[in-house]
Amino acid sequence: MMLKRQAAVAGMFYSDSSEELERDIRRMLSEVLNSGPAPKAIIAPHAGYIYSGSIAASAYARLTDVHDQIKRIVLLGPAHRIPFRGLAVSSANYFSTPLGDVELDRNAIDQITDLPQVHIMDEAHALEHSLEVHLPFLQVVLDDFKLIPIVVGDASAEQVDEVLEKLWGGSETLVVISSDLSHYHDYLTAKAMDASTSSAIEKLQLEMIEPEGACGRNPIKGLLLAAKKHDLKATTVDLRNSGDTAGSKDSVVGYGSYVFD
Repeated sequence: MMLKRQAAVAGMFYSDSSEELERDIRRMLSEVLNSGPAPKAIIAPHAGYIYSGSIAASAYARLTDVHDQIKRIVLLGPAHRIPFRGLAVSSANYFSTPLGDVELDRNAIDQITDLPQVHIMDEAHALEHSLEVHLPFLQVVLDDFKLIPIVVGDASAEQVDEVLEKLWGGSETLVVISSDLSHYHDYLTAKAMDASTSSAIEKLQLEMIEPEGACGRNPIKGLLLAAKKHDLKATTVDLRNSGDTAGSKDSVVGYGSYVFD
């Protein structure tokens, strides 16, 4: 039986037609520079596109030249809806967005479910947006790929890193970490906090990621640990907040995009 799940991006973050969605994503991608080597991993935000879409586009534009090479996406994001320990994968065969279906890599998912921290937990995915807002970007930029979506709950950097190591692969595999930065501080406070978090990411200092620094701190820390092992360099490609894009400066959410190569 084919199990398909409608991605939250359709209802929660984008209600326009598929043509308008694709048009707007292509516009955001065209407005940022595509320079530098293709990354092995990226960190990008997951707010509504009006707030963080342009920041996410700055990382996704780096995939343009390898659109036909990347065949597998390991996508990790934090749990916003339900608390749980470990990492949650889905039992579905496809995730569905307004741009079509994305096939899940069931073979790869089966390879990690033998780890004690990984659980098949559809309820963790049911209303979770942190993964799915990335799918339309991937559908527009890449030719054809399979997806390994993982919601990260209460998990250590070592537990996340262990999963990443099993899925690391070669140039055909891209790791995407979904995270916003600071939440609901005034503009100047947020800028200082986000600059500190960005510095920690660039220096691969996972121990310096503060609890309030990023909602996706658990998957970020796991990636930083993996990046150290694989001698990757992290670079900030965009760092702004909702006060810069589409909101008041009284209470903002921070967004950063980073590439690892």
